[in-house]
Order: sequence, then structure tokens, then C-alpha cells
Amino acid sequence: MPHKLIHKLLLVCCVILNISSVKAQPPAEIDEPLYKPFIERYILDELKNLRQDQQFMRTELTNKVAEARLDASDRAVRYTTDTVNNIFFIITAAASILVLLGWRSLREVRETIKAQVESQVSQMTLEYEKRLNELENKLVMRSEQIISAQEKISQTNQVHSLWMRAGLETNLHEQINIYDQILEINPDDVEALTYKADSLLDLGEARWALSLTNQAIDHDQEYALAYWQRACAEAALGQYDEAVRDLETAILQSPALKDEVASETAFEVLHDHLSFKKLLQPELPDEESS
Repeated sequence: MPHKLIHKLLLVCCVILNISSVKAQPPAEIDEPLYKPFIERYILDELKNLRQDQQFMRTELTNKVAEARLDASDRAVRYTTDTVNNIFFIITAAASILVLLGWRSLREVRETIKAQVESQVSQMTLEYEKRLNELENKLVMRSEQIISAQEKISQTNQVHSLWMRAGLETNLHEQINIYDQILEINPDDVEALTYKADSLLDLGEARWALSLTNQAIDHDQEYALAYWQRACAEAALGQYDEAVRDLETAILQSPALKDEVASETAFEVLHDHLSFKKLLQPELPDEESS
């Protein structure tokens, strides 16, 4: 069953690579994407199959655990019964010898046998109860680990599907709705917070976007794109000095972002800002910048 899950995940990855290669083709060949419904349908079918496989594995695991418990109990009962019978045979033989030799009366022998049997049975019962409890705890722990791993795999697949939907969605409100679904599964997803902030900026919700980028940076202070989006929000709110500082931090953490500064419309209001010019042209003298 794990091989089937791995095989299906590999198929999903192959589909994603095919989508990426199709997106890389010139837009003149295809005016509108014709594969979106098929991709979404394929992903939904794969998720449905994964959930069915997970349910089947959970049922199979429960049956195996129950069978293991019954088998262990049967072995313990058989072993206890055989041991008690052997003890009875031994004690009966010994008692018979003692009666014949006249060492003890039959009543004393019976009392001694009863006490010894009760003591042995009590000790064996306690011992096997302890072993059964240990076995049961181990089985429960292992079952919880397997179920937890399956739930993580299911959540990972669900989040991956949502990211694919977000990449194909063009409506900003629908994108925000998808990012909210991702955050419901993983509230600390820094990437989802940042991309949601980007969509909110496109809708003119700069203050909300600023709040989300602050949360993202609190979770991960080395995520360059979060500083970039916060700089965009601060620029939209007129906080130019803070925007330049965050932009500088983003470029320090990811130098490739520097090539995109000039094309970012959110930074057009910073073009006349002295520190912004120095950031883009560090060799520029102060006199010339002013």
C-alpha cells in the first residue's frame, strides 16, 4: 500500500512538471489554457483514491491489531491452563506419595495444594496481565504513529492541491479563499501568509497586507519575500523609510530580487527617495543623489 501512495505522488509530480513545461511555451500557441479542468479533475480523483486507500489501510490495521490481541490472549490462556494442569499432576503425585508414606494427612495435603496452586496462578496471572498490557500499549502507540503519518500525508496532498489551484486561479478573491484554506490546515505557513498579502495589496487592502506580512516575519525572519511584501504595503501606506529598510533586507537575503525592483509598481512612489536611489545605485555620490 505505501508503494501505491508513492507511485501516485510521483504521478502527481509528473503532471506538475508537464504543467510547468506547458506554461513555459509562448502564449501565442494557446490563447486559453485547455488543461485546467482535466488537471483539477485528475487531482480530485487522486485525492479521492488516496482517501480510500487511507480508509482501507486504517480498517486493515484495526483488524490486524484485534487479531494480534486475540492471538496473544489465546496463547496466554493456553499456557496458563497447561501450567496449572502440570502443577496439579505434580502436586497430586507428590500428595499421593506423602499419604502412602504417612507423612501428612490428606487434609493437610489438600490445603497445601490449594495454597500453592492459588499462589502460582496468581503470580502467573499478574505476570501475563503485565505482558498483555505492555503489548497492548505498544500496539496502540504504533497504531497512533501510523495514523498520524497518514494524516500528515493527507494534509500534505491537500495543501499541494490547494497551491496548484491558487496558481491556476485568476480571481483575487478566490485566491484569498484558497490561501485561507491552506492556513486552516497550517496556520504558520509563511508562504501562504505572504501570497495572501500580495493578493490583498492588489485589492488595495494595504493595512491588512501589512498585518499578514508582520505575522509571516514573526514566524520566519529569513523569508525574503515577506520583507518584500511588507515593503510594498509600507510604500502604499506612505511609510517610505520603513519600506526602503524592508526592501534592503529582502535584497540582502535574496539578491535576485534586486532585478525586480524597477518593474515593481508598488515602489514607483519611492523613485525620488534618496535612500531608495542609494539602494539601487550604491556607488552614486550623495551630492549627485540629492
